[in-house]
Amino acid sequence: MSSITVNITDERYQKLQELARHFKVAPEDLVRVSVEELLARPEDSFKQTVEYVMKKNAELYKRLA
Repeated sequence: MSSITVNITDERYQKLQELARHFKVAPEDLVRVSVEELLARPEDSFKQTVEYVMKKNAELYKRLA
């Protein structure tokens, strides 16, 4: 089995901990399941999701500029 380290903001980590407590799982288990779900999605669905998120972020960045 392989492992990976991901840096996230303190705010995101706090939200992750809250979600993990809500689902009564460890934060690392919540992340693992989320990654597994992402990898199990059909590529087209994933691509559509990424495009949507990028578009939303682009609009947000324009408003913040």
